Amino acid sequence: MTIIEDNFKVRQMTLDDLKLALSWGASEGWNPGIDDVDSFYRADAGGFLIGELNGKPISCISVVRYNSNFNFIGLYIVKPEYRQQGYGLKTWQEAFKLISGQNAALDAVLAQVNTYQKFGFKPTHSHLRYQGIISGKISPDVVDLKTINFAKLCDYDRQYFPGDRPNFLSKWINQPQGQGYAILNQDNLVGYGVIRKATDGFRIGPVFAENVEVTEKLFLALAGYAEGNPIYLDVPNINNSGISLVERYQMQSMFECVRMYTGDPPNINWQNIFAVTSLELG
Repeated sequence: MTIIEDNFKVRQMTLDDLKLALSWGASEGWNPGIDDVDSFYRADAGGFLIGELNGKPISCISVVRYNSNFNFIGLYIVKPEYRQQGYGLKTWQEAFKLISGQNAALDAVLAQVNTYQKFGFKPTHSHLRYQGIISGKISPDVVDLKTINFAKLCDYDRQYFPGDRPNFLSKWINQPQGQGYAILNQDNLVGYGVIRKATDGFRIGPVFAENVEVTEKLFLALAGYAEGNPIYLDVPNINNSGISLVERYQMQSMFECVRMYTGDPPNINWQNIFAVTSLELG
């Protein structure tokens, strides 16, 4: 059944619209960070779209345009009572106009992989969400991320993320209920990670590190910030040492999503990516 009414339109979100969209994500069980809205909006304010029927918001999607080789699609939701009526497809089509055939990526739930393949997306690997309660500790060489030169942090981040994102990072690492940690080796940054308060417990991401020893120190420092509350993180299934680490700490896998691209996947070292930043923005 397909119904598209003339009084359905898709427009750019305001900041308040994005707050609404993230609340929809919470209702879907996505467990967003409670202060994600400012960071997300800073990433690409023009890339967040909301669909309205008779002036009432019923759908949303985001296309964060990092560069011509990496545009990330997320936050794709149609309110349940308006599904299977064509509004989702119309919302999707408006989002695709923003990237004009450039390389796009997304994280697809398993049930939608075949659908996205019809739009030209190709699967590369999976991200597994793990949850658990961990007793953390801070090793002597772990430092507060805010003490790291921001330009140095951005340069390091660019090694493991396919686009520059200083506007996003400046907010992400300074969330009111969050914490970042880093490790240096002779003034060289060798890893960093961020944890933030979520709808349920705390979300960790990203965690980028040069080896599993640095990863584990960052992981335990971040877990300690949660003070016994559940932590959640999304681990690439192609990072075998990362999977082994979370399972060694008895974390449980909750669900799986599939990373997909329309073009060539970026040339980054996934073995040093212990946790992705978010499933909404890449």
